[in-house]
Amino acid sequence: MKKSKRRLTANEEFEIMKLVMDKFLWLGFGIMAYGLLQPLLTGGSVQSMLYYLVTGAVVLLLLMVIIVKEYEFIRY
Repeated sequence: MKKSKRRLTANEEFEIMKLVMDKFLWLGFGIMAYGLLQPLLTGGSVQSMLYYLVTGAVVLLLLMVIIVKEYEFIRY
């Protein structure tokens, strides 16, 4: 017996994608904020701060790639 898979409507798919995008945004900005606060709180080096900032930027760029890949943008 084959089980049929339930198809999502466009609205349901969009709502799930919003949840995923929200988590990526929080993760990216959280990493960047931690990187900015690390030298102030622990006396860490500027180099380690830059590593965190670059890592957060990569997470945000990954989010941008997912958005562009998932949705077609119409130019007016």
